[in-house]
Amino acid sequence: MEKIRLQKFLAECGIASRRKSEEYIIEGRIKVNGKVETELGIKIDPETDKVYFDGKLVEKSDEKVYILLNKPIGYVTTVKDQFNRDTVMDLVKVNQKVVPVGRLDMYTSGALILTNDGDFVYKITHPKHEVEKTYNVTINGDISEDEINLLKDGVIIDGYKTKRAKVKILKKVTDKNLTRIEVIIHEGRNRQIRKMFKSINKSVVALHRSKIGRIGVNDLKIGKWRYLTTDEVNSLL
Repeated sequence: MEKIRLQKFLAECGIASRRKSEEYIIEGRIKVNGKVETELGIKIDPETDKVYFDGKLVEKSDEKVYILLNKPIGYVTTVKDQFNRDTVMDLVKVNQKVVPVGRLDMYTSGALILTNDGDFVYKITHPKHEVEKTYNVTINGDISEDEINLLKDGVIIDGYKTKRAKVKILKKVTDKNLTRIEVIIHEGRNRQIRKMFKSINKSVVALHRSKIGRIGVNDLKIGKWRYLTTDEVNSLL
């Protein structure tokens, strides 16, 4: 069988995303045929080489699963948390080793996909695919049309100008001095939505991702999950 990069094999087996698998390799947590491998360029033969993660044999599952979770606030988007906080893996109990596709921060709720298909993770998280993500944002106070246009055209966060976004006001809750806004982006930078609003001096008090592509969580209770259909998976690709 053709040899493949070690991090690609780990991702395909559902250990973690390719990027996270690279971190595990550098940290010395991966062994190949009994030897610790810390070189990112190493290739292995999945048929003959034995790969171990934290001392446990890594085995590839032929059954691919794709799961949609409506993530609650208070859970971190990681397989295992170094601070022993609750993770999304505590909510999704399946036989396969699945990993989150992208991230939602601890205080953001909503749509999150988990899978054991490493190629799917790579394709969906790669910027060139531009999968839209829809967020419902609640801010303190009002927002002007000029500020809406700034968010649409792109604002500077972390020294980078965000790409064009779709932004519209959903509701103004005048008695509570709140405004609810829908924002659709196709980037996935760390805490991007919060940083976008911070750049125009707006405070986000609640953030919920309602859709990934056309797949929404309106029919899924917070903390619950379901399998994606084949059509839904194909729509993302």
